[in-house]
Amino acid sequence: MSVAVLEQAAIGRPINRLGASIFPVYLPGQGLPFHFVSGAASGIVVGEKASAEVPTLQVTNPNGHAVLIPEGQVLDGGHQTRTVNVSILVPAGATIDIPVSCVEAGRWGGGNSFTNSDRFANRRVRRAKMEGVRESLRHSDSKRSDQGAVWSAVDFELNRKGIHSPSANFRDIEDFAQRDNASAQAIQDLVRRGPLPGQQGVVIAHGQRIVNAELFATHEALLANWEALMRGIVLDAPGDHNLRPSATAALKFLSRLAKAEIITKPGVGLGTEEHVRSTRLVGHSLSFEGALVHASAFALAA
Repeated sequence: MSVAVLEQAAIGRPINRLGASIFPVYLPGQGLPFHFVSGAASGIVVGEKASAEVPTLQVTNPNGHAVLIPEGQVLDGGHQTRTVNVSILVPAGATIDIPVSCVEAGRWGGGNSFTNSDRFANRRVRRAKMEGVRESLRHSDSKRSDQGAVWSAVDFELNRKGIHSPSANFRDIEDFAQRDNASAQAIQDLVRRGPLPGQQGVVIAHGQRIVNAELFATHEALLANWEALMRGIVLDAPGDHNLRPSATAALKFLSRLAKAEIITKPGVGLGTEEHVRSTRLVGHSLSFEGALVHASAFALAA
């Protein structure tokens, strides 16, 4: 089973915050024949390689079960802040190399270890990264991004929020949440609420326009990544309160994702990746043993 399962997705009523509408998504009938965990408490150890390089980090999973690292997760520390290029299901007890992109252009040096932050990169950064990875895969087996395009997206986000970052670190966008009471309150409220019972994902609209979607195999995986997702959604919100979100449009976005042109590749860890693109969106998914583990997608025109 792959992104095609999204044809059966169900949508609930949205929560509206700062011009962003957050639709809950449910994936009924998807069985999960294996166990995995995700999020900041997963216990994985992330570090620079012995010979450090920008596009690759090393991950060790000391657990007796697989760990999901979702595409777009921001990793703090090391020689520079990175974000994960593709969703990865790290096998139990394994040490593997993972493809990443730099989101801090002005630093190279420091410690070797990373923390799994409470943050996903913004949709424009993830979209630029995702398009670059898919283009690389069209010509080779490389899962590298277009690093220049990623840096440009980071600069855009920092400038949009009026953030001066000496090292052009995407994480410094958090300064905006600290000084903007409306954003801070929205994040606090959404994190406190958490996902609804049985919810497995979200579709995000800005006004009438659907801008992205994020889906997990289980409610527990969504819950483990909830704060990171909500922080990204709020700090990406347009601030326009003229909302007319459409559940029909949200379902159409998921249907387009399910039907988009696919490049299939083996996963970095367990499972199979799908890199998808249509005239309207770009997306990525990871499946394992017949179940969709994680999927994300971004509108190209938003």
